[in-house]
Amino acid sequence: MKILIPMIISVATLVMSCNTDNRKTVIHSGGSSNLYEYSDNLKPRWSSFENRSAEKGKGGMENKGAKGHPSDDLEPGETKVLLDVKGRGVINRMWITIIDRSPEMLRSLKLEMFWDDATKPAVSVPFGDFFGMGLGKTATFHNEFFANPEGRSFNCFIPMPFRKAARIQVTNESAKRLSHLFYDINFQLTREMSDHALYFHAYWSRDTATTLGRDFELLPAVEGRGRFLGVNIGINANPVYKDYWWGEGEVKMYLDGDTDFPTLVGTGSEDYIGTAWGQGKFFNDYTGCLIGGENRQWAFYRYHVPDPVFFESDCRVTIQQMGGNRKELVAALMKEGAPLIPVGFDDTKQQVQPLFEKGITDLNDPGLPEGFVNFYRSDDVSATAYFYLNSPANTLPALQDLPVRIYKVNR
Repeated sequence: MKILIPMIISVATLVMSCNTDNRKTVIHSGGSSNLYEYSDNLKPRWSSFENRSAEKGKGGMENKGAKGHPSDDLEPGETKVLLDVKGRGVINRMWITIIDRSPEMLRSLKLEMFWDDATKPAVSVPFGDFFGMGLGKTATFHNEFFANPEGRSFNCFIPMPFRKAARIQVTNESAKRLSHLFYDINFQLTREMSDHALYFHAYWSRDTATTLGRDFELLPAVEGRGRFLGVNIGINANPVYKDYWWGEGEVKMYLDGDTDFPTLVGTGSEDYIGTAWGQGKFFNDYTGCLIGGENRQWAFYRYHVPDPVFFESDCRVTIQQMGGNRKELVAALMKEGAPLIPVGFDDTKQQVQPLFEKGITDLNDPGLPEGFVNFYRSDDVSATAYFYLNSPANTLPALQDLPVRIYKVNR
């Protein structure tokens, strides 16, 4: 009988290995196989305002060591560097808290990360959305990558390797002064690192009114070798569709040369995060919904740890904007002028009937049976995608300007 011993697996295993033994411990990094084994490959360092340079023997030097600089302020337009270190290492944990946690501030703060002295950031994302909370709104939760234990802090546990340098900074793009910014970035300096270790990236985008029939890009096409880690998505449902269900859209992943059709495709929005027949609030290690319909808003996530998504040359990820309801109700919406395109329906025999392929738009046609009709719709959608890449920089568009990020953010 073989006994399996829980292991702390190196970061290279997480970001590159195709081994599918993705136990919970794989998100941590370490230089030894067991918790009780000493490693001389790792040197722990913490960066905070008490030791921003994370230098050995230089922590807490202000005020003669009596908590002289635990926090700092951020003026409008100011950029504060939280970490700037040279050498080889892996960031294991980030913790930040701020006194103003309003949706407007969480979307106005820009979080950026640079690896190996690259001039373009690998991460350039609104602060709140980066930490796993869509729509820039806080929630009390924890999962494999992020945690907010009591709704007042921001934790990230994604390992982020670097070979030459790492810089993390936050910019206040609001018109308000932000006081009491606390942070703690924990990392390990390493003597050795696998040649296969990849760089962490994140990308955020928003479309306040998606185009009928055009899939929203969770992750535009990126080139290189890497791993798609997952995504958190925010939906502001368009009130023109009343309280009709919005989540029939399928997630699609185009990998390694896919063009018109993807290799990976789901069956619906709530299906993608492991629930069914609608979507309420819940959270677990890899999937969850932190906002579950209040004020016609949803924020949900899925992280691909037990089901890794590797790509060799390129990756693109999208989600359809599609809803559904009974045929007579959808027909009434069309009559009222709501923007929609019928896609298909389940008839009374529970058989899927195509409409979009046949160009059928008249739902009052007496030749059509009764049933549940799916239709393309237009909503306000935003998303943060997380991925690893074999390059410290990517070619994705820059973060959208502040007016797009905070448009109706306090609804």
